[in-house]
Amino acid sequence: MRVNCTTCGHKGRISSREEVTRAYVKLYCQCLDAQCGHTWVSTLSFSHTLRPSAQQLDTLILDRFKSLPADMQRKLVEHMGRDRPAA
Repeated sequence: MRVNCTTCGHKGRISSREEVTRAYVKLYCQCLDAQCGHTWVSTLSFSHTLRPSAQQLDTLILDRFKSLPADMQRKLVEHMGRDRPAA
């Protein structure tokens, strides 16, 4: 990740970071131009998901299944049992 000085526009570097939450991080930065020497804090934050993680798919399906009425859950389980190939 590249940062630029907010004062002179020269390249800067991230000297440290503070993770406030998993979705919000404070970046402590310093300008690499010795004549400027500006230091500042920038923030990095999560905005939104474009495609859910494949690792979350099982959880999403199970949560959705649990939110269905009992009769609908039973119908789905019965339907899944019919579609299984013989072993």
